[in-house]
Amino acid sequence: MIDPVVATSVLISVFVLLLVLGTPIGLCIVISSGATILLALPFDIAMFSTAQKMFSSLDSFALLAVPFFILSGVIMNNGGVATRLVNFAKLFTGKIPGSLSYTNIAGNMLFGAVSGSAIAASTSIGGVMIPMSAKEGYNRNFASAVNIASAPTGMLIPPTTAFILYALASGGTSIAALFAGGFVAGSLWGIGCMLVTYIVAKRNNYTVFFTIQKGVAWKVTKDALPSLMLIVIVVGGIVQGIFTAIEASAVAVVYTAFLTLILYRTIKIKQIPDILIQTFVMTGVIMFLLATSSAMSFSMSITGIPAALSALILGISDNPMVIMLVITVFLLIVGAFMDIGPAILIFTPILLPIMKQVGVDPVHFGILMVFNLAIGTITPPVGSGLYVGASVGKVKVEEVIKPLIPFYIAIIAVLLLITYIPNLTLFLPKMLGVM
Repeated sequence: MIDPVVATSVLISVFVLLLVLGTPIGLCIVISSGATILLALPFDIAMFSTAQKMFSSLDSFALLAVPFFILSGVIMNNGGVATRLVNFAKLFTGKIPGSLSYTNIAGNMLFGAVSGSAIAASTSIGGVMIPMSAKEGYNRNFASAVNIASAPTGMLIPPTTAFILYALASGGTSIAALFAGGFVAGSLWGIGCMLVTYIVAKRNNYTVFFTIQKGVAWKVTKDALPSLMLIVIVVGGIVQGIFTAIEASAVAVVYTAFLTLILYRTIKIKQIPDILIQTFVMTGVIMFLLATSSAMSFSMSITGIPAALSALILGISDNPMVIMLVITVFLLIVGAFMDIGPAILIFTPILLPIMKQVGVDPVHFGILMVFNLAIGTITPPVGSGLYVGASVGKVKVEEVIKPLIPFYIAIIAVLLLITYIPNLTLFLPKMLGVM
């Protein structure tokens, strides 16, 4: 039997070395996994077993939902939806001090939900709101921080592929329950950002900018309502049992195509090949990461790493609250270095059994896991959302960190609330009868 400490050392050291050398993360995962497997198996058997695990991990009917949701998101990204949602958000935020920042947060929540992408939300909504905010006298670093901090809400507010990946990795947790709980968690994240914005706006005397004219509200709502109905149709259809998550993903594609091609007429037929190519590339990346993550899971299982990690964590304390705090800190660190997809696929099989032992519901843990890892997308050193948001705002990363600190504090506070008060996020799945 291989010593788990030695196996862990090899796995981490090879992975980190390759990452530092600039190797794509998928290759980092598969090469470090292969090196670890060689500690326990001969070369030919190790390579055959790894390849077999990688291919078998993709043999899942549930994975069909991933490319369909990606395609619907790409269609929405290219379909001029952002401006309509920004105008709709103004109806609710236009009369509050610091209204432009509130509009940015609400816009990210809405667009992130319909597109399923934090990066798309940050780029589309931030690209509109940050220049407008700077023009009206808002500090550009603060405006960029608002956009960065609120962009990940779309990773929690359904429909989102993160919860689908967790459902697969956890062995069949209800996607409907995850979607319902994620909606609450994402909304609380957005509210936390709004509270920080209110304090900063009052302190800096950011004025009210929007005034809604009579008759405009209905027109703006009418323009945005079809886009917002995507969330209602997908989530409502799954919760009510009208269709499965896989069928819902196909419905989402048909609906978004109808919106952009026929109703809004913002996409032309000649753009469809480019949209499909974007979808193929994004799907290929996710599927490759899924396959390589299964190889890493296999390497850890045959070397006894999960059992050793479980014993280590459970040996720290027998208090469930302490265990949850330890795992929360662990996931925050993981999220700062690893993309959310592979992190879910690798660590769910390891951490979920531990959480079950201390009485944590799989739905609750799924929400916590995605929330933790989503924070990692906006934190150094790897957080893609941080760098993209800084680029969109045309500011340096080091300049935006200081105004981001209050947002980090608010987001962590929300994380601790949903961690230690499970019913904050689980009341909706229970009320809808999907748990």
